[in-house]
Amino acid sequence: MSVMVKRRVHVAAAAMISADQKHVLIARRPSNVDHGGLWEFPGGKLAPYETGLEGLKRELHEELGVEILRAQPLIRVHHEYPDKHILLDVWQVHEFAGEPFGREGQAVRWVPMDELVNYPFPAANLPILRAVMLPTEYLITGEEADDEHFEALLERALREDNIRLVQLRAKQLNQDEYITRAKSALRLCREHGASLLLNGEPELLDEVEADGIHLTSERLMKLDRRPIDENKWLSASTHNQEQLSQAAVLGCDFVTLSPLRTTPSHPEVAPMGWHDFQQLVERAGMPVFALGGMTRFDAHHARAVGAQGIASIRDFWK
Repeated sequence: MSVMVKRRVHVAAAAMISADQKHVLIARRPSNVDHGGLWEFPGGKLAPYETGLEGLKRELHEELGVEILRAQPLIRVHHEYPDKHILLDVWQVHEFAGEPFGREGQAVRWVPMDELVNYPFPAANLPILRAVMLPTEYLITGEEADDEHFEALLERALREDNIRLVQLRAKQLNQDEYITRAKSALRLCREHGASLLLNGEPELLDEVEADGIHLTSERLMKLDRRPIDENKWLSASTHNQEQLSQAAVLGCDFVTLSPLRTTPSHPEVAPMGWHDFQQLVERAGMPVFALGGMTRFDAHHARAVGAQGIASIRDFWK
């Protein structure tokens, strides 16, 4: 019995960011091709001799009439279709020369990032949507006994560090105390345009109108389906391939992966290092934040090996 060998297609795609950092360029696929009429991020198939960035530069010149000046890796997505295996090699383009237009007759449009969910995309593009909408820094709050001190530290991180994604971690508080702190944190996050995720049971969203839930690895492995609505962020702590696979099954929007380095809080846990981290990220299929001894000096390295960015307590909480 013959076994069908799927075609392997390597595609470079661009998330082109506007000068105000609030819009991204998308293009409509022609009606006579696969997924015709759906929207996508501009790009195309690589030639055998091209790297991802080389192919992307060629494609954007041919499709949009622009020249890439500055770009960095955003996410790599493997997606299985019935007849082919697609690798989407996605780059975030921060600077370019020229005014993009549809040189091949395709419709192109600058769309506010928070409105991307209103446009129909091929299934393989969904992790890219999440990556585009997420920041590159993820603050995990420290354990603080005093509410006023907690608020002062969070307000400073939001104002001075421009943090836009926060996980409220407060294991020393009982549920009532946690809810009180969560409401305070949500007020501050709303004032600064940041998203707040609660580290706890999904039912906490019935008490606090936060933006999502962060699952511990223990909670993650006990679930058999996504525990919250699609319109809320769902993230999880992961430490290995099994947990990353479970996060994908549940439809997590993004994860933290740790420990990349040895940390004071878990000195007994062996760090995975950059090489093993990159291997896990390659097949994650969703945005991954590097966690464990990370500082802002590691952000570019993390992006270079495929991470969304870094997650940290100590580097942002001071």
